[in-house]
Amino acid sequence: MNYYDTFVHVAPDCPVQAAVIPRAKGRNKSMPVLEYELLCGQAYFYTQEELLFTVHVQRAGIAPSELKLHHDRLWTEFFAQPRACLRASALPKKYGWGIHFDAQGKAAIYRMESVAYRQFTKNKNITQLLALRSKRA
Repeated sequence: MNYYDTFVHVAPDCPVQAAVIPRAKGRNKSMPVLEYELLCGQAYFYTQEELLFTVHVQRAGIAPSELKLHHDRLWTEFFAQPRACLRASALPKKYGWGIHFDAQGKAAIYRMESVAYRQFTKNKNITQLLALRSKRA
């Protein structure tokens, strides 16, 4: 499920012209907020699978002690069902963030208006993908 040497462009129907930091609308953080915080706080630390699982653990309120004891079982249960990849994340679909995956599959995000974003989009040595559209074409 992980991507390697890949750049996910902002979706063609993304509603913003410059990247926006997702904000929580209540007490509970949304998936885009958690994904943003994790990827911004630790660029090239998480693979796609690790990020999705970490977001799930945080949203489900799984205690660190339970996670430590039952990590493998929780991981297996989580990935027993099909999961949407980060191309379907609101970060590149709605908020204007491109996602780069390095050779080890570790991810980092880049503002759509940044020089780094433009450099990734022109890099012929990595796979270029578009985030999924929010609406049908």
